[in-house]
Amino acid sequence: MKKIVRLYLFLLCFAVNSQQILSEKERAIVVDEILADRFNNLLPSLMDATGIDMWILISREYNEDPVLRTMLPSTWLNARRRTILLFYRDRSKNSIEKLAVARYNVGDNIKSAWDKEKEPNQWKRLIQLIEERNPSKIGLNYSKDHNIADGLDKTDFDEFMQNLPKKYHSKIVSAEQLGVRWIETRSEREMVIYNQLVDITHDIIAEAFSEKVITPGITTTNDVEWWMRQKVTDLGLETWFHPTVDIQRTSEELVGHLYSFSGRPEDQVILPGDLLHCDFGITYLRLNTDCQELAYVLKPKEVEAPDYLVNALKDGNKVQDFLTQNMVAGKTGNEILLESLQKAKSAGLKPAIYTHPLGMYGHSAGTTIGMWDSQGGVMKDDGENYPLNPNTVYAIELNTTVTIPEWKRDIRIMLEEAGFYGEDGFRYVNGRQTELLLIPRPKPQLGN
Repeated sequence: MKKIVRLYLFLLCFAVNSQQILSEKERAIVVDEILADRFNNLLPSLMDATGIDMWILISREYNEDPVLRTMLPSTWLNARRRTILLFYRDRSKNSIEKLAVARYNVGDNIKSAWDKEKEPNQWKRLIQLIEERNPSKIGLNYSKDHNIADGLDKTDFDEFMQNLPKKYHSKIVSAEQLGVRWIETRSEREMVIYNQLVDITHDIIAEAFSEKVITPGITTTNDVEWWMRQKVTDLGLETWFHPTVDIQRTSEELVGHLYSFSGRPEDQVILPGDLLHCDFGITYLRLNTDCQELAYVLKPKEVEAPDYLVNALKDGNKVQDFLTQNMVAGKTGNEILLESLQKAKSAGLKPAIYTHPLGMYGHSAGTTIGMWDSQGGVMKDDGENYPLNPNTVYAIELNTTVTIPEWKRDIRIMLEEAGFYGEDGFRYVNGRQTELLLIPRPKPQLGN
């Protein structure tokens, strides 16, 4: 109970001031408590659901399996030497063993099961643990379809199979489903924290797209990008990709998609009348955010954005709605994509959807709902057959093309927000943009 109270006291600091970031020591406490909760309360159910009663993860220092990396305690920044983790689920006893074939415990959650003085060979000790438990299925992290679940390197696989008795070879299976479920599934405590992470992300964007940072005619898009990067560093946070800021305005043609960097000017001076767009995310407490928002630079005497831009943003929100309304557990990403595109196009919109899982990694594990260059659906080796599962987070990333007669051109309304899909359906983690940010923020009008 004391641990829960302490966590919520930490989170209360967020509520008072979303820019107040936990100290390294406080972060470590939260990370380790959440990890213990996931091991003890989430992992058993995932192993039962995927039919794997023994899960073995093997990594060497600085070449970590992406799944194993998420299991390391807060004080471990990397694996050590060769790190071998073994999880054994005994469903009849409703127990789970968390063992390390290492000379020391892996934090408080995973206990060392190797005394090198008694058995000098690490592989032989691993085999002893397997033989003592005689599992039905041994899951290893290799996968063609999911890169995050393909972390077992060839050298370790070959050595493991050379040491494993032949009678166990038929029990080896891919742990890709288990690995993906571990990475994608969020606990209740993680979702409390996730709301705060997205709030911090929104606050940084709001500050970046304000007169505090932008002086029209002087500030460039590159200036804003580096301001955002520096802000993250100053707050003691990290980002998993370099921020981008771009402009759409009347005097230029619409170039290729935002991510076709060769067609996007690297640095432009921001001017009145510009529609600004950013792509930005942070990493904190082992979770990631990914957000795209829009701002309008007011012209002299303007106090609000033109109606045609306000309405264009509404079209972007409509595409979001078509997508999120079609997010149903059990559907694959391709099914959700094609249904959403069809309904949006039937409503007269010009959508593109490229939504990805979000969580322990920025481009995380789970079902893929389109890619910007694959609007007909993704191929099998991109996770096409993987279904949408409850208690997962997605970057609701998309755009819609809107014709602006006043500008004599098309623009793209590009949006991205963190969304949670749970037992009760979809919700945004911390809201979404429904109004353009204005630069500068309009001041209250004074009477005569």
